[in-house]
Amino acid sequence: MKKDQLLTRRGALIAGAGAVGAAAAAGVLTAVTGDGPAGSAPAAGSPARRSLKPSAYRLQPLTGYGPPRAAPHRTLLRSEPLRRVSGRGRTMVLTFDDGPDPRYTPAILDTLGEYDVRAMFFVCGEMAATGGGRDLLARMANEGHVIGNHTWSHPLLTRLSRRQIRSEMERTSDVVEDACGERPEWFRAPYGAWNRDAFQIGARLGMEPLAWTVDTLDWKAPGTRTIVRRVENGAAPGVVVLSHDAGGDRSQSVRALRHYLPDLLDSGYHVTVPRRHYA
Repeated sequence: MKKDQLLTRRGALIAGAGAVGAAAAAGVLTAVTGDGPAGSAPAAGSPARRSLKPSAYRLQPLTGYGPPRAAPHRTLLRSEPLRRVSGRGRTMVLTFDDGPDPRYTPAILDTLGEYDVRAMFFVCGEMAATGGGRDLLARMANEGHVIGNHTWSHPLLTRLSRRQIRSEMERTSDVVEDACGERPEWFRAPYGAWNRDAFQIGARLGMEPLAWTVDTLDWKAPGTRTIVRRVENGAAPGVVVLSHDAGGDRSQSVRALRHYLPDLLDSGYHVTVPRRHYA
C-alpha cells in the first residue's frame, strides 16, 4: 500500500443532517470518503480516542499551501455530505463558518499563522463582498487556507427553488474568485440542511459537500472553557471541527482557539486541510 493512501476508516460515521441544525460531518485529505445514511440526526461531537497528553514534538500540517486548482474532471454527485477526513496519523481539520468578519477573522488567522496551521473557511458572499471581506479572502488564500462556499446570505436551502440555490452558490463563488483567482471547491449548507438540489447544483459548480463531526456550538456563546472542552473531548483521527468566525460575538471562539490548538498539536494531531479527488 502506498504511503499516501488513506488509513482504514475509523468506525461508523455519525449520521448526516437533513434539517436545520442537523449534520455530523466527515472529510478528506488525500482522498475523499463519506459514509453513513443521509437524513439522520446530528451529534455534538465524537468521543475522544485517547486523552490529550503533552508530547515533546509538534506535528506540522500535511497539505494545503495555496488555493486549490480548478477541477480537471467532473465532480462526483453525492447524496450526503462528506463526513470525516483521512490521512496519515492523527489527522484533524478545523473549519470556520459565516465569515469573514473583520472583528474576529484576523485574530483567528493570526493564531493559525502562529502555529503554522491551515484551516478551512466556509464564507458567506454578502460578508465577503463588504467591509474589507475581499482582503480577508485574499489573506486566507495567501496563507494557505481553503475557502469554501457557504452561500450568499445563509438561507435555509430546503426552502429555496433550484434557481435560488444556484444564485446563492454562484454569487459567492464569483466573489471568492474575484478576491483569490480561484473558485471554491467545497461547499457547506447553512444549518447543515442539505437536499438533493443542493447536492446537484454544488456538483455542477465543481464543489464537494463537507459537513462536520464535532460541533462546538460556539454560536451559543457557551464560554471559552466549554468550547475548548468540546474540541478536546471530541478530538480523534478523522474529525472535522465546526466553529464560527462571524454571525455574532465570536470572541469566545477566538480565545478558545488559542487554548485548544497548541494542545492538539502537542498531543500529536495533524491539523490540516483536505485535498480533492475527482471522478
